[in-house]
Amino acid sequence: MNPYILTTLLFGLGLGTTITFASSHWLLAWMRLEMNTLAIIPLMAQHHHPRAVEATTKYFLTQATAAAMLLFASTTRAWLTRQWHIQQMTHPLPSTILILALSLKIGLAPVHSWLPEVLQAFDLTTGLILSTWQKLAPFALLLQMQPTGTTLLVILGLTSTLVGGWAVLNQTQLRTVLAYSSIAHLGWMVLVLQFSPTLALLALLTYITMTSSTFLTFTLNKSTTIHSLAISWAKSPALTCLTPLILLSLGGLPPLTGFMPKWLILQALTTQALPCTATLAALTALLSLYFYLRLSYAMTLTMAPTNLIGTMPWRTPHSQLTLPLALFTMLTLLLLPLTPSALALLSPS
Repeated sequence: MNPYILTTLLFGLGLGTTITFASSHWLLAWMRLEMNTLAIIPLMAQHHHPRAVEATTKYFLTQATAAAMLLFASTTRAWLTRQWHIQQMTHPLPSTILILALSLKIGLAPVHSWLPEVLQAFDLTTGLILSTWQKLAPFALLLQMQPTGTTLLVILGLTSTLVGGWAVLNQTQLRTVLAYSSIAHLGWMVLVLQFSPTLALLALLTYITMTSSTFLTFTLNKSTTIHSLAISWAKSPALTCLTPLILLSLGGLPPLTGFMPKWLILQALTTQALPCTATLAALTALLSLYFYLRLSYAMTLTMAPTNLIGTMPWRTPHSQLTLPLALFTMLTLLLLPLTPSALALLSPS
């Protein structure tokens, strides 16, 4: 792609998300979400592969449906309450439609089926953008809405954690695995969103950190399947030693960073007199943790099969910058001791 076109698209992608953060009017937020969607679509279809074009079409239709629902709900709300502001959500009907529209945009269950298929068709770099940056604008609108007293978010959160943990068990493609991981982590954020928005934001930032380190690791190793993980030690032995820790942090195992948001979310749910919800969420986290243990086992404790698929690769020099990978890996592994600082920031002054 031409560097000038690429710069323009990346600028539009960043500008659309940034202006959505500062929007307090539903119509302006809808326009910026559309700007964001139109900027990423050429980046998705730049390889001209049939699977990439098909996935781009699915993504466009899904986002267009969500945008139409969002525009319909905001217009209905303006007709009912004479208000366009994002914060003043009082009527239940448009609030429910808006939550469902934003859930469709970020891929929450049960409106998640587009995300694994779309993510599987793209390269790891595009998948990283889709799994991290594209979640920010819709989640910022959910935070600004401040929905309270609704069981819809609890239902969406529990369904997402269950689907993200259960459906990943029979997967062999790493991009599909990361798609279901995204669904499960978003479910944890939505569970606590109405009780502690700052804790949901902390969980989102932690998820972005862990997902970025995972995507950058797989990009450096050029791994797209579980079978290719078994021969990654021949390319970068030191990174192979750290990757299981990254995966276990993604699963929420102490004493790694991923344990911090799950611990605080379970504590917040228990404080809100929802012990059954907290128990179900913790049980669904065990499903994801089991699969990350399976990935770690396949990467470190198994030998590659003696066939063409398992042929050892040459350890050729790579051109990828390793500084972002080192930074995100350090944050993924070592942030749990800062939990008291996070609690101090989250506690009301």
